[in-house]
Amino acid sequence: MTTSTILVTGGTGTLGGHVVPLLRACGHDVRILTRHPRTGTDGVDHIAGDLLTGEGVEAAVDGAATVLHLAGGPKRDDEATRTLVRAASRAGVRHLVYVSVVGADRVPLAWMRTKLESERAVADSGIPWTTLRAAQFHDLALTMVEKMAKLPVFPVPGGLRLQPVDSREVAARLAELTLGAPSGLVPDLVGPHLYDLAALARPYLRHSGRRRPMLPVRIPGKAGRAYRAGANLSAAGEGAEAGKRTWEEFLAERLG
Repeated sequence: MTTSTILVTGGTGTLGGHVVPLLRACGHDVRILTRHPRTGTDGVDHIAGDLLTGEGVEAAVDGAATVLHLAGGPKRDDEATRTLVRAASRAGVRHLVYVSVVGADRVPLAWMRTKLESERAVADSGIPWTTLRAAQFHDLALTMVEKMAKLPVFPVPGGLRLQPVDSREVAARLAELTLGAPSGLVPDLVGPHLYDLAALARPYLRHSGRRRPMLPVRIPGKAGRAYRAGANLSAAGEGAEAGKRTWEEFLAERLG
């Protein structure tokens, strides 16, 4: 039996593709805000809208008890989030859930600042809220490694370490949070292991049958210092939760 309507922004992306079926399986109507018109499938409504212009956003939030905000991009995330927050507040949304990035408050990069400003917009909205900071997905790490492996020499930024986490585990956690009570800023979700870029590259190169020499490089400036200091990391047991699926397991499944 359906209990309430949940609006998911970014519901057609990697994370949304995992979380929407989980919410549907729990008996909820799910509505997806998408930039391009789509035909609803499997009982999911799609409403065309644009979080930057505001077009279609009022219609998308109308009647939704909960909003799960997954939509994001390399620029202007904070503007999009503020548009959503204003519409959700006027519509009487009772729970606003946001997925952010580990280190949003510590790494001095422009796109990280938009994530932090989005977090603040959610927290200051007057709507009961929950925010989860997650580490980079395995999918994103794979895209990065694939691009670098096309170069004749594989660059390895010194001191850069990542904690890639499985997007399905993030989706499961977000579904749990979305269906639960508003909880504010919850513990970070990271992968089970730390890797430098060389450690991420080696199993990929083995799977793909490639050989590449590794070239150490240095990330300059404040961002480089922040990454070398581990500002993008969050330790399990010290305010963070760790997923179980490893990078190696992900590669074995994805690349066969």
